[in-house]
Amino acid sequence: MTDPAKTLCPYCGVGCGLEVLPPAQLNKPTHRDAAGTPLWQTRGDRAHPSSQGMVCVKGATVAESLDRDRLKYPMWRESLAAPFERVSWDVALDAIVERIQTVGETLGPDGLCVYGSGQFQTEDYYVAQKLVKGCLGTNNFDANSRLCMSSAVAGYIHSFGSDGPPCCYADLEATDCAFLIGTNTAECHPIVFNRLRKYHKRHDHVKLIVVDPRRTDTAKAADLHLAIRPGTDITLLNGIGHLLLRWGALDPEFIDGCTQGFAAYTEVLRHYEPERVAERCGITLADLETAARTWAKSKAVLSLWSMGLNQSSEGTAKVRTLINLHLMTGNVGRAGAGPFSLTGQPNAMGGREAGGLSHILPGYRLVKTADHRHQVEQFWGLPAGQISPTPGLAVGDMMLALEQHRVGLLWIAATNPAVSLPDLNRTKAALAQSPFTIYQDAYYPTETADFAHLLLPAAQWGEKTGTMTNSERVVTLCPAFRAPPGEARADWEIFAEVGRRLGFAHQFNFVTSAEVHREFAQLTQGQPCDMTGISHDRLAALGPIQWPCPDPETPATAATRHDKRLYTQGIFNTADGRARFAALHEKGLAEPPNDQYPFVLTTGRLYGHWHTQTRTGRIEKIQKMHPQPFLEINPRDAQQLQVQGGEWVEVRSPRGHVRLPLLVTQNIRRGTLFVPMHWGSLWADDAECNALTHPVVCPISGQPELKACAVQVIPLAKVDLAPATAIEALPEVTESSILSAVPSS
Repeated sequence: MTDPAKTLCPYCGVGCGLEVLPPAQLNKPTHRDAAGTPLWQTRGDRAHPSSQGMVCVKGATVAESLDRDRLKYPMWRESLAAPFERVSWDVALDAIVERIQTVGETLGPDGLCVYGSGQFQTEDYYVAQKLVKGCLGTNNFDANSRLCMSSAVAGYIHSFGSDGPPCCYADLEATDCAFLIGTNTAECHPIVFNRLRKYHKRHDHVKLIVVDPRRTDTAKAADLHLAIRPGTDITLLNGIGHLLLRWGALDPEFIDGCTQGFAAYTEVLRHYEPERVAERCGITLADLETAARTWAKSKAVLSLWSMGLNQSSEGTAKVRTLINLHLMTGNVGRAGAGPFSLTGQPNAMGGREAGGLSHILPGYRLVKTADHRHQVEQFWGLPAGQISPTPGLAVGDMMLALEQHRVGLLWIAATNPAVSLPDLNRTKAALAQSPFTIYQDAYYPTETADFAHLLLPAAQWGEKTGTMTNSERVVTLCPAFRAPPGEARADWEIFAEVGRRLGFAHQFNFVTSAEVHREFAQLTQGQPCDMTGISHDRLAALGPIQWPCPDPETPATAATRHDKRLYTQGIFNTADGRARFAALHEKGLAEPPNDQYPFVLTTGRLYGHWHTQTRTGRIEKIQKMHPQPFLEINPRDAQQLQVQGGEWVEVRSPRGHVRLPLLVTQNIRRGTLFVPMHWGSLWADDAECNALTHPVVCPISGQPELKACAVQVIPLAKVDLAPATAIEALPEVTESSILSAVPSS
């Protein structure tokens, strides 16, 4: 029996280690699909430092999707009304090169747009940046991390001078107070929650505070649940800051020696009297004071957040306001303390390191900084001025550019914007106007494939070798353990071949992904995310490694491969080494409720599903766990509308509508509704939550406010498709359900 392949789960940003066993070694009926075909089997890797052998249902079943509905060959059609026909790779690549050259001559470089994914490996991301931002001279490369982590990126940059979460997972088991805001960690990052929950149960002094309009499975485990009104996060955080200031619960030495801007911040706090804050947030004064008192008494406070803060028209402001509390109490750079963003996708961190958003360059560099551009141009062997000084189009702006006929080629890879983007009806109309769309993915059909002219088959998880970086900055090697089906190719290989055919043979003379990674790592030298001490060979020999890991290593970085914290000396990546306070007031929801649309709709993930179901929708166990979408509503709101659980309603916003069965529950506050975001048109009729959401974005991060829009609810006649029992019998995510997927040995 051969040793299992060690790899990384390709779902959320927790970055759980997996071991994969081939079908030949498995003869149990449970390891076969409905047709009796043997399946690859995954189990938790006990040696992986981040997950310690644990794995949730998604990781436990991921191999079951490897051979379901795969796109195996390049496919082409002249128009969206025509059927696809199989073509050779040469025909497909020649068509891409010809189109790029034509667009460059007619619209210029900025007529090209590429939209990538946190599902990429770092090598895929890096080669794409070299092609698009370097050789083609446009910064119009964005990724679906724009929808997920860009507010966290902006918050870290503005407060600390650089992107990069300062914490590590070991802080989950070293904190006195875990402050979770805008994150349903139990369902969206279950192994992180499992580590925290076990520690919380074992230590009576450890407090868990959860801020969420819903009483999620995360909130049910909390010592204090603050069910605030959607959009009042900044008011709450400033209210806590007001009380900390009033009580003198500060770290004056840290403030004076390591920060700037505290005076302006305190002037803002003066306006957030506790009584006003409690009323505005819709919580009791006693609960507000309990939260502040817990923060004040704790020696180490760890905050965790995710989409609930990031996906907002003031997402960056929310992140910075949370960081303010850490700065005023000195809760940065110490064990069990710090502001810790939980990454949404498996390699969103690697994408940030490789420059995979339209305003950044590899190695945590910025497009707008001349010295950063020159460094990258020189390293890539390109003439000075080749990289544009203008940040490229974020994905929302790409849709506007399509409407305005300013895009001649749109290249989408490893993501499904025909479900995931806001204001979806308008998004689809924009996609339909693209004169030439390339769609590069592992699966077919998907909703976005309907808008493509050229389909490119991509190798996926387990079929290509590369690296991924998880939320705590741990880099894991993900080796190929099987051949891609048909003629599928690794994403980086596709980008590199296009580059060579465009005449950039020297820039893309890679033979292996290890060579790609070696070049990328060199470009991180001296940067906050220095990974020059990390290579494919070293990862294969030693296992996962956390950055910073320079070559040669310093005594601090060499002491351990894991559990490294940033800013332990109180020195930040700003010009003067000081962190920045942000003096910010709340502006509120971009689209508040009104007489016509009286409810606030929020969206989110479910435990078993992943994003738009491109993979999980093809796994039987998960489909049975989450068979259909639904709308959560408070009983008082349901009573006012004269509807009951299991009945169907139409939910309308100014942009569109959905039709869903009701789940009536006390677990959501009055005036707020919840719908899961996983169902596109391929999986259900009239259930696309983003038909409702609006396109307003944070002005700093460009991240859309996917978490809140104003809607109305209209009762419909009952139908037999959704009996109440089917809607109410949703599985609760518990510690035992997470651990059930862990192998006994």
